[in-house]
Amino acid sequence: MHAGSRVLLIIGGGIAAYKCLELIRNLRGRHIAVTCVMTDAAKHFVTPLAVQTLAGEPVHDTLFSPTAESEIGHIALSRSADLVVVCPASANLLARMRAGIADDLATTLLLATDTPVLVAPAMNVRMWTHPATQDNVAVLRQRGIQFVGPVDGDMACGEFGPGRLTEPDEIATRIAMLLAAPRSADRPLIGRKALVTAGPTHEPIDPVRFIANRSSGKQGYAIAAALHDMGADVTLVSGPTTLPTPAGVQRIDVETAREMLAACRRALPVDIAVCVAAVGDWRPTAPSTVKLKKTPVTPRALELIENPDILAEISRPGPERPQLVVGFAAETDAHLADAVHKRQRKGCDWLVANDVSPGADIFGSAENQVSLVSEAGVDPWPRMPKNAVAARLATLIARHLVGDG
Repeated sequence: MHAGSRVLLIIGGGIAAYKCLELIRNLRGRHIAVTCVMTDAAKHFVTPLAVQTLAGEPVHDTLFSPTAESEIGHIALSRSADLVVVCPASANLLARMRAGIADDLATTLLLATDTPVLVAPAMNVRMWTHPATQDNVAVLRQRGIQFVGPVDGDMACGEFGPGRLTEPDEIATRIAMLLAAPRSADRPLIGRKALVTAGPTHEPIDPVRFIANRSSGKQGYAIAAALHDMGADVTLVSGPTTLPTPAGVQRIDVETAREMLAACRRALPVDIAVCVAAVGDWRPTAPSTVKLKKTPVTPRALELIENPDILAEISRPGPERPQLVVGFAAETDAHLADAVHKRQRKGCDWLVANDVSPGADIFGSAENQVSLVSEAGVDPWPRMPKNAVAARLATLIARHLVGDG
């Protein structure tokens, strides 16, 4: 349980700082202790006295305190909590975090801590969408920093859009979730969010016919289950299959590639994305709204248009890019050489290549034979059951994100 846990709350500058009072009250109501650190900018929007009164503890606001620093106070503070929360995080604070600047108590704590960090950004919509801020957020995500929000909404400046602080109750719920189930050796991905795509897509030709492929969805479903077993909060976006939903996994059913992309975008941000689905490369330009009839003389031509590239979209740099993106590539010839080039072209971190040429007996089978392609090279795996492939991949993902411990 999270009761008895402690949060180190770093309050940044910005009009949204006043909402930290509600956040502190909410956390205390959940029996979570709160130690507060305020930046100089934060004190322009909320007083240390108000923060201290609600937290029930002294507020820390200076790096050069003779009493505290005689005991290396910033190091002790950085390790005193179960979770570090930055709320609100301004564009300036995010930039300093990314650069590793340690010029006040807050940024020094963030550089010194080895405790998980959750950031709740809040700023003007133009500042949030600026390429510099997006790049900073993307780098911080790659380093393992977790984010909650921001959300769309009205700004204090009168504008509307992304940049509004997530409501304190939702932030408190996310904090409680992270604290309630501390990581263990067998569930290292607790507190992490994962997105998995699986199955085929169906691209309609008319109301009764469609373009599809032979994917059964078994490998993607097995990976979703394996990530959940390791503690991740998993969203499975699935094309049409007959498979049961893995226990504890949230499943979203789609049919077409465009529907799958839209569902994936709604699921972001996540820490991990594993794109296993066999997404159709092409779709009919103009599907018929009525069943097409046979023509006795001339075969009907079917004009096709390219579908969106879901793996490339998710891999694109930006604030919502997952910390780790894993793609799958099914090839019938020269599959390893093609997979190396495909990983670079798509921009994903890892690519799992499998040979689906005639005789490989992969589609619909309970087994798979794959190679893991990464920046380090190609790692061929022996043929094994698909659930064993999933378990091995999930273990590597956990090691990559949180280390062996």
